[in-house]
Amino acid sequence: MMLVALFCLLQVQSLFAQEIDILLKGGHVIDPKNKIDSKMDVAILDGKISQVATDIATKNAKKVIDVSGLFVAPGLIDMHVHVFIGNDLDAYIANGPTSVSPDGFTFRSGVTTVVDAGSSGWRNFRQFKEQTIDKAQTRVLALLNVVGTGMVGRYEEQDVEDMNPVMSAHMINKLYPDIIVGIKAAHYWGDFTQVDRAVETGNLAKVPVMVDFGEHDPPLSIESLFMQHLRPGDIFTHTFSYGPKQRETVVDENNRVKPFIFEAQKRGIIFDVGHGGGAFSWRQAVPAMKQGFKPDVISTDLHTQSMNGGMKSLDNVLSKFINMGMTIPDAISRSTWAPANVIKRPDLGHLSVGSEADVAVFNIRKGDFGFLDVRGTKLKGTQKLEVELTIRAGKVVWDLNGISASVWDVK
Repeated sequence: MMLVALFCLLQVQSLFAQEIDILLKGGHVIDPKNKIDSKMDVAILDGKISQVATDIATKNAKKVIDVSGLFVAPGLIDMHVHVFIGNDLDAYIANGPTSVSPDGFTFRSGVTTVVDAGSSGWRNFRQFKEQTIDKAQTRVLALLNVVGTGMVGRYEEQDVEDMNPVMSAHMINKLYPDIIVGIKAAHYWGDFTQVDRAVETGNLAKVPVMVDFGEHDPPLSIESLFMQHLRPGDIFTHTFSYGPKQRETVVDENNRVKPFIFEAQKRGIIFDVGHGGGAFSWRQAVPAMKQGFKPDVISTDLHTQSMNGGMKSLDNVLSKFINMGMTIPDAISRSTWAPANVIKRPDLGHLSVGSEADVAVFNIRKGDFGFLDVRGTKLKGTQKLEVELTIRAGKVVWDLNGISASVWDVK
């Protein structure tokens, strides 16, 4: 009987001695959803977060990674990218060379989830899914373009007859509700027709609308856009763009944030950075930040025409806001839990126990740095976010300095 009791006790103890595949030890965890901003350990088992605690024992860990002095955050969500890469040389972004392959640009900047912002429409989304989404390690979600052919080119994006709310809503609700998280309206030269078609689609599919609004001559009123056409929860991207001949700006020529901008944000309009190759100006962002107007979401608008210019990567864009006075937890929140809420994916953007183990580990370098806007003007800064390690679904996918690796030693 004593032997049986001892055997049962050992079995019970083994149940509580939880195994760990990866233990991130000694880092400073920033998890906005769970209100964590302190030194804690993070344990991963079977691709999921299994523990977040102050001092997790190492004895049951298969791999211990020392992240002392580093920040540990949920894998970043880039809510505005273009990754429908293809071989149609006459196309712009949809199945064209301006889009990029996601895995080559995500993990090195701490990004584990991207949202393609309207590269495809209902006519070519399945091609996008087959070519990119199904093959990427990065989690790729999408906003469906209100135009059926997506972003083939500016001419095709003017086709009102191809803006079909019923077909778009069917593609979202009936076919791909777990992948398509919203609708995109962009690059329209006319009136509010495209925006209104997008909102009609959003109502049918019960998803948010993102609007790239700014190719009208003369410019259309963004106050009207925010207060009369968009709904709470809809997204205005390229918030800090400066091109007043076509796009009304959020900051006026006297460097003051227009009062209705604050009212729109209170109403629930989501302001997204969407840096891009031509849509981020210091003359908009700096005075806005000084006057207390912060973007709700920080994103890149990644594509071939932005990645080698002022934008570079999401960690670089986050560094810009940190150097404009945003706290590190605030910046991380706007690229994790905030976009997860905007796209109605509460399973993402946090380190809750049981969630998929998407993790970004980074340091903040101190020094003399320069950050560019799209017009080539420089903002000097003293801090720069640098991603050391990225984990996607429990696997190390980026390791800048080999902190997860064993040391090679010649004997």
